[in-house]
Formats: sequence, structure tokens, C-alpha cells
Amino acid sequence: MNFKKLAALAATTALCAPAAFAADMANELTLVSWGGAYQASQQKAYVEPYLAMNPGVKIIWDESSAEAVAKLRAMNEAGNVTWDLVDAVASDSMRLCDEGLADELDHDNDLAAAPDGTSASDDFGDLLVSDCFVPQIVYSTTFGYRTDLIDKPDSVCAIFDLEKYPGKRSLQKRPIDNMEWALYCDGVAKDDIYEVLGTPEGVDRGLAKLDTIKDSVVWWTAGAETPQLLADGEVVMGSTFNGRLFSAIAEQGQPIGMLWDMQSFDLDGWIVPAGLPADRKARVMDFLKFATDTQRLADQAKYISYGPARASSAPLVGKHAELGIDMAPHMPTDPANAGNVHVYDYEWWADNRDDLDAKFQAWLAK
Repeated sequence: MNFKKLAALAATTALCAPAAFAADMANELTLVSWGGAYQASQQKAYVEPYLAMNPGVKIIWDESSAEAVAKLRAMNEAGNVTWDLVDAVASDSMRLCDEGLADELDHDNDLAAAPDGTSASDDFGDLLVSDCFVPQIVYSTTFGYRTDLIDKPDSVCAIFDLEKYPGKRSLQKRPIDNMEWALYCDGVAKDDIYEVLGTPEGVDRGLAKLDTIKDSVVWWTAGAETPQLLADGEVVMGSTFNGRLFSAIAEQGQPIGMLWDMQSFDLDGWIVPAGLPADRKARVMDFLKFATDTQRLADQAKYISYGPARASSAPLVGKHAELGIDMAPHMPTDPANAGNVHVYDYEWWADNRDDLDAKFQAWLAK
């Protein structure tokens, strides 16, 4: 993936305003996201401005993005899709697209061009990883640690070193990232991880490595859990999204440090559920065009340390809206933080997620 596109320069900051309230558009919109600091950044950066320009519209939040694939499958089977726009990670968007549960988009016609006229497809560039996906942010899953309870770790493999770093650690309750880190820390070269993980022996090897710390792991499902576990001293280190750690460190002043080594780059963005009635679809597309324009994605970075997915947005990233600190050094894409990055393979996980999920859950149950 070419993350250099995120640093391209924009010529102007002209805005693309949404269409005025129209009778052929639904006046209610259900958005699905992740809750917490990330959803709050979406609310401030583009929901509130959109509502100010469209006072007849009501927006309802649902915090079920972690279950997006299963729930959309169930809604489709029942013939009752109640969601209008869903925030999803890249691999889930691919699965939903492949299964016909998300609409394909014409990115250049459906989305705003960059202020200098660059087409949306060129502005998003390599981050348009699916025909059904509109990326919003580049984020990473990485580790936080208690600065007052353990020495500063210098490698992701500290998670497996119970002798030097005693205490509980928290990991997300899924195979993604955990299996890659396990194989990497078991000696597999970074470039060979997915080749090894694609074999039964590789899966067993990864799970065996995780077995070495299994009794010391607190498993989490919501991004807010690790920062709280760290703040309470219930774990000494743990994985979560970099924006959650930024919030705990910079906004809350917790004694937490950030370990960027082998941070796992990922994308998060919107998908439009298939089969929406015309009036709901019209409202969705109007909001989507506004919420993913250059200025809106740059504005989101005022509230959370995730890199905007548009190249034209990156130069507009400034200071935190409330703290006044420069946000660029806190982005996962900052060169100082990206010395040893794990680039998550969306397509591999889209193809293998269901099978690995089943094996991982069976391992957890042992």
C-alpha cells in the first residue's frame, strides 16, 4: 500500500456543501460506528456540520460496527435492513461487497473531488481497496503500557516476555493481529507471515506461541477496554487502537506510553448496505459525499490521532481542537512512528477470516 499518497499537497481548502433538504430524501439516517473517541470525532467533524446545514434531518447512532458482517447478513436474510450507512474495516467491507450485502460505488461520481479538482479516486488512491468502500482514516492497532509499572518495551515481542514484563496483558478477542504478532515473535520474517499463516502448521504455530501467555491475557472486544484496564492497573500492557491510547495519554493524562513497533496499519471507512429504499439511499449518498470531502476528513484529525484517507486532507491536519497540540506527530503514519510497520493484508483476511475465527474461538475455549 502506498501511504505516501497521504502526504500529497492540496492547492486550496474550498468546500463541497451538501444538497439542501429535499422531499425525495429520507429525513432520518442511522449511522453505525464504533462508539467512544472515534465516533465522537465523527460527530464533531461532519455530523454536526451536516445537521446544521440540513436542520430537518435526524441522525441516529448505532455502535455495532464490530458485528457489522454478522448483523448485515442477518438483516438481509430477514429482508429488513435497518442500517443506512455502516463504518467498517477494510476486510469486512470486502466480505460484504463479495456477498452482495454492500452497494458498489462510483467513487468519482458519488464523492466530492479534491479542492484542486483531483478526482476522488486519485485523491484516495491505493486506499480504495474495494468497490464498495469509502475510506475515512488510516489507523493502527498497537500497544500501550504502564510507564510506572514496567520498563519501557522496545519491541512488540515484549508482550510474550512474562519474565521481563510480568503482569497481565490485554489482547483483542480475535485472530487478526494476534496471529501475525505471534508468528513474528516466533521468528517468522515479516514478509513471510501470511504465507506461513496460510498453512495448518502456521496456524498451529501461532496458537502455540499465544499459548505461552494465554493465562496472563485479558481478552477485549471494545476499543475502550484496554485504556481503562491500563488506567486501573489491571494490565501492564495491551493492544488497542492508537486513537484510544492518544485519548488516554494526551486528553486524560494517564501514566501510559505508546509502543509503535509492529503497529498494524488498517483502514476504516463507510459501506452502503445493499437494497435501501430510494429515499433512504438518496439521503445516504448526500451525507456520504459531504462527510468524506477533503475538509471533513482533515477536521476529524482535530479530535483523534488517525490519518485522513484523502491525500488532499493531510496538509490540512493541524492542532487538536481542544488541547492545541500539533496532531501530526501522533499519527500512525508519521515517519517517527512508522519505522517497523505491519501492513495488514485486507484481502487475505477477507478470504480466510471465517475459518480462522472458528479455529481461534475453539482455541480460546480450551
